[in-house]
Amino acid sequence: MALYSEVVMDHFMHPRNVGVIEDASGVGEVGNAKCGDIMKIYLKIENDIIEDVKFETFGCGSAIASSSMATEMIKGKSINEAMALTNKAVAEALDGLPAHKLHCSVLAEEAIKSALKDYYDKNGIAYDKSQFPDCENCGHCH
Repeated sequence: MALYSEVVMDHFMHPRNVGVIEDASGVGEVGNAKCGDIMKIYLKIENDIIEDVKFETFGCGSAIASSSMATEMIKGKSINEAMALTNKAVAEALDGLPAHKLHCSVLAEEAIKSALKDYYDKNGIAYDKSQFPDCENCGHCH
């Protein structure tokens, strides 16, 4: 069996939604150079719908594929649907990731939630802090 599925390879070789949204409604960045993966997600939100989403990822093929798939999964969805996206759903949509690469799907989920938190903060929208990753204190990549 191949280490990576055809879906992972497709999203790595032909990633969707790569780029920057200059006037993004929310931006989230997770990871750091020490662990080798950095993901930045840009959201354009209109009437609680994610109208556009872009990403920039510095990392391995699994990180790029996870970013690409996650952005495809939330584009056109409501904020609530995007908040419900899990790393497990991203990994399943990619037809699986090797165990030592599952952290890439976790980063994709965290980057989206970080961008949504930024959107809430910029717009003064109240939210439950427990729904968002505590990147400063989690130790995931530190």
